[in-house]
Amino acid sequence: MNRAEKAALQLQAVDVLRTLKETRTYDELSADTGLPAGDLNRYVNGHVLPSADRARDVVREAGADLLRDELAARVHVDDDGYVDNSGVVFDQSFLDLVAPVAAETFDFEVPDVVLTAATDGITLAAALASYYGADCAYAKQSKETAVEEFVEARQRLESGIEFTYYLPASALNDGDTVLVVDDLIRSGETQELLLDIADAAEADVTGVFALIAAGDEGIDRARERTDAPVGALTELDEL
Repeated sequence: MNRAEKAALQLQAVDVLRTLKETRTYDELSADTGLPAGDLNRYVNGHVLPSADRARDVVREAGADLLRDELAARVHVDDDGYVDNSGVVFDQSFLDLVAPVAAETFDFEVPDVVLTAATDGITLAAALASYYGADCAYAKQSKETAVEEFVEARQRLESGIEFTYYLPASALNDGDTVLVVDDLIRSGETQELLLDIADAAEADVTGVFALIAAGDEGIDRARERTDAPVGALTELDEL
């Protein structure tokens, strides 16, 4: 880890601790993190930065627990099983905290491009792209008028309905490393289409990540398509 990466990790840990401190006393925060209350006070108030090892533990463990708790509070499922996660995907500051936690938890290789599908995955993709210093690209179910060349993927559902996603060909280059992300993974159909687009562009997939997994079908389907890490921050039955 170089000096810049260490500093970034330390600052991310401080952001996580400050967010946790909004709803906890220092003693409660100490119990959650295993760190002394006095040290936490100094970190939160900016007097000193945590060591790299402490920062990594905070981001990977306390940070993941924090975000899972926040998801539980913000995501709602109606009687028909439809998921309302607007309280998450509209909050860019929250998603900015997700990025380092996802990176530390799943150990994705640094991508050249973070790829998602319009529209709800865009804010999450933007957060991860910013964290990694990567490009952010999103596929749509319609073609941009001024774009001449597209990479496309098509799928026919069991119902007989067929849909297609299009990505401007300039968004991915041969040999690019790609992280596929989305806000929700249920059946895995959307993620499979994104993986098809990456394959068609001859890009290398570094992982598949979702905020929420509704059941195991989508995660299992993605794992069948790639040897790269696949995972979600939380599962719906945990909410």
